[in-house]
Amino acid sequence: MILEGIVTSLNADHSVNVAPMGPIVDERLESFVLRPFKTSTTCQNLKRQPTGVFHVIDDVLLLARATIGRLDPPPEMFPAERVPGAVLASACRWYEFEIVDFDLAEDRTRLLAQVVNAGRLRDFLGFNRARHAVIEAAILASRVHVLPRETIEAQWEPLAAPIEKTAGGREREAFALLRSYIDEFFADGR
Repeated sequence: MILEGIVTSLNADHSVNVAPMGPIVDERLESFVLRPFKTSTTCQNLKRQPTGVFHVIDDVLLLARATIGRLDPPPEMFPAERVPGAVLASACRWYEFEIVDFDLAEDRTRLLAQVVNAGRLRDFLGFNRARHAVIEAAILASRVHVLPRETIEAQWEPLAAPIEKTAGGREREAFALLRSYIDEFFADGR
């Protein structure tokens, strides 16, 4: 199963990269497979320093902001316990990991991560229909470089109804932020 969350990894200057990621996991979460694109900052960071932290979150506004690289101000973090890296203070759970196997043969890599430490900060609030819609919208926003606008618009339209019916303030803000990002991308003639 794919579990949507956020991965933090260290940049070359030791700053923290915050990126949405949907690893392939099993229910025990003792190991998982990350699939970043070769050109991504996350992949480059994990090749250089093969450790990071995977976070289970329920804050879709943070996920949306991370997807489009608008993390100003950055989220609150604290140092990981067993690996060089950082834990998001707003996470529900986190999993510190080491990459134990790299498959870089395809554009979308396969990195086997072994969990070396885990922690829990709070209960997972859960996802309503609006939060699911924001996750799908974030995935669309992350693909503006590879999908035609018509495809994005066709998939976007059905996401608006759950936002209108079930969203709170953070979900509405996240959805509007992603819509603005997509509009700006295509307004630039791309």
